[in-house]
Order: sequence, then C-alpha cells, then structure tokens
Amino acid sequence: MERREFLAGAVAAAATPALAALPMPERQEAGQAATLRLATTAFRRMDGSTPSRQLSEVVFAHLRLVQSVAAEAPDEDQRVRLAAVGSEAASLAGWLSWDMGDHGSARTWYGSAIKAARRSGNRLLAAYQIGSLAQMEADAGNAAQGLNLTRSARRQLGTNAPAVADAWLCTVEALAHAAAGDELSTDHALVRSRTAAALITAEEPPPWPWVFTFDEAKIAACRVTCGARLGLPIWVFGKRDEVATAMPSSHAKQHALLQLDLAAGHQAAGRLEAAYVLATQAVESGLRYRSGRVVERARVFRRAYTSSTPPKVVRTFDDRLHGVYL
Repeated sequence: MERREFLAGAVAAAATPALAALPMPERQEAGQAATLRLATTAFRRMDGSTPSRQLSEVVFAHLRLVQSVAAEAPDEDQRVRLAAVGSEAASLAGWLSWDMGDHGSARTWYGSAIKAARRSGNRLLAAYQIGSLAQMEADAGNAAQGLNLTRSARRQLGTNAPAVADAWLCTVEALAHAAAGDELSTDHALVRSRTAAALITAEEPPPWPWVFTFDEAKIAACRVTCGARLGLPIWVFGKRDEVATAMPSSHAKQHALLQLDLAAGHQAAGRLEAAYVLATQAVESGLRYRSGRVVERARVFRRAYTSSTPPKVVRTFDDRLHGVYL
C-alpha cells in the first residue's frame, strides 16, 4: 500500500473524534471549509505517532489544496473562512518542519499561518499562531524574540482571553524566561499558568484552534523542561507526583523530549548512568520517528557534559549519535 493511501485511510478513521474537538460553529459549518478543516485536525492528531517527514508529504499537498480552493472561492465570506483553514494547515506545516529540525522552513510556515489568521479576522487564531512561533523561538533559546512574540499574542487576545489561551501562553513565557536564565520570572510564569489552568472547565472541549486539552500535566512537563534549561535538578524532579504527572504521554516525540529534560536533570546532579540511559532511550525514539528536533536536543544535552575521560556510558552514547543525520 502506498504511504499516502495509508495516511489518507488513517485520516478517515480519525475523522469522528476530530469532529468532536471542533467548537459548535465549526461543527455546523458546511461545505469545503469544514471538510478541509476536519482533515487538518485529523493530521494534527496523527503527529504524535507518525514520522514528520512522512506526514509532511500529505500535509504540504493538503495545504496546496486549501490554497487552491481559497483562490477559487466565489465570495469574500468563503475566502475569510478558508483563510482560517489555511492558517491552521500552514501552522501544522510549521510544526512538522520544526520537528524535522528545519527552523528556516518552520519560521516561513508560521509566518504564513499568522498572515492567514489575520486575513480571517479571527483574533484568537492569530494569537495561537503567534504564540506557536513564540514557543519555537523560546525552545531554540531565542528568549527576547519569544517574549516579544508572546506579548504580541496577548495583544491579539485582549482582556477576555479564554483560560486555556492564558495558561498556555504563560508556559511559553516560562520557556522564554528559562532560555534567558531568569529563574524568578520563569517560576512566576508557571504559577500564573497554574492559576489560569484552574479556570478551565474540564467538561468542555478546548476552543478551536486548540485540539488537545491543557491541564496540570502540561504545566508539570513545562516545569521539567524549564528546570533542565536552568540546570536546576530540584525543578526537574520536584515532587514525585509532579514528575509522574508530566511523564505519561501518547505523543512519542514529546515524550522523548521530556526524557531528555529528565536526563539533563540527572546529569546536572551528577547521576551520569541514569542520565544516559534516559537519553539513549530518547534518541532511539527520535531515530524511530526521524525527529531532528529530538536528535538535536540530544546533542545539546551531550554538550553540557565535558570530561577528558568520559565513562563508558557516555562513550556508548557518543557512538550512537555519531553519524546520525536526519
């Protein structure tokens, strides 16, 4: 079976749960925009268990289809709706490029997503896309740019932002502060995120364009990541229940990244055996899913340790990484 046929079949199977994630106006929306949006949502749900390089082939073709349909739309109302659909598809292309380690293409796609969101007139969508770019910049260590972008996203939201948007943007701010080495501001951002997350109604689906729920596990995972960036083992491990909350994940690539954060905590605490066992597991996942982001994060983790006589566990890890190009 051809890869594209397989992925198309998987999208069809994912269509029903994806539809449930859309807010009521989108569920009632008919025609091409609704169909295209549903396909994008299904692709987003496949990201956790599909190599980005495989999924990107279908997503780029899907994005070209959205752009073609939008260009032929007969009236402004349809063009506005399709701009929102195109924004979400371009954002997914940016996310996949980021995972493949292609930051240049990711920035281009996120820029396209932001422009399309503004054309749609949906301020919540624009805030989401700007915040997504901010998240990538913070993850890459570009603290000032990440913070500037989060401020721009908040201006889009205004004063009546949904709790999920506020809580999520607080974690993006925390990542940016951690990239800058600012422990106090990072902690304050995480506290604000918890406060906002407490206002999220668990019974209601997340508002579009959020597909997945934002909960305590996401905040715990962010704290682990920030602790790894700041070199604070006490943040990485913290309370035992917080670490347990952060670890479970059905998203294999995100789980591998979190393993590398935990490995960084062990390394900072001098527990090399535990650190490199976790890091090796993460690298294996990164190679299985061909995630350039995971492999590059593993290289960053390795550069944090220097020794003229590294122990065997470190040398074995070096051998595994040597010659890996994604």
